[in-house]
Amino acid sequence: MIFYLGTHEQHWLARVARPLFVSRRRLERRRRLPVAAAPWALDSGGFTELAMHGRWTVDAATYAADVRRYRDGVGRMAWAAPQDWMCEPAMLARTGLTVAEHQRRTVDNYLQLRTVADDLPFVPVLQGWTRDDYWRHVDQYQAAGVDVEAAPLVGLGSVCRRQATDEIAQLVGELSATIRLHGFGVKRSGLAAYGWMLASADSLAWSYDGRRIRPCPHTGAASCNNCMTHALAWAAGVTVGDRPVQLAFAGWNVGR
Repeated sequence: MIFYLGTHEQHWLARVARPLFVSRRRLERRRRLPVAAAPWALDSGGFTELAMHGRWTVDAATYAADVRRYRDGVGRMAWAAPQDWMCEPAMLARTGLTVAEHQRRTVDNYLQLRTVADDLPFVPVLQGWTRDDYWRHVDQYQAAGVDVEAAPLVGLGSVCRRQATDEIAQLVGELSATIRLHGFGVKRSGLAAYGWMLASADSLAWSYDGRRIRPCPHTGAASCNNCMTHALAWAAGVTVGDRPVQLAFAGWNVGR
């Protein structure tokens, strides 16, 4: 299982020889891009986009152009998330749409991205709220001609805030029997419970923990929420079951 350390410090890409998970929102204003020291994955920034605007303000062609710039400029991109639509109740309240509509738009966007940029390593993402929602989304992809069981990697969305529950552990167990899953925002408790069933996962939980460490003993900053030393130490303590998680790259990606 590959663990991507989440960070909102994009310059870490050039400094950390570990797989990182970085948001498009942190790279979009950079004229000069860092050159990656290790393979990394791109988060679309969808949660923030929908929370702020109730919709995507970036079209598929523009997003694909951005992703191509990061792939070519930063280098070593393992995969990129599409412009998916999360299905938490608060997000549905923000958009005014249903789970089914969020799922439809997620599939449509993945198809659009494959059409305008079939050379880029976009992964399909499953969205939903209940167990049956996720299985219906699998069926929607299959009906659209996307075989998620054959995909090198498939994201599992809308689980971050309940990722350590028995419900999510059961869902991961069922889906991972035939699908290579990436768990978005899976914290230590979730990794310990079912991380061995995931192909990969990411977490930014170290930053939230770091907010309580005041001041930062490594940099002298107000807290450790942006501290690389704290982040790497936190990641070193992540385990899958009773085994340390693999922080080094395992030598595969989802790109063509």
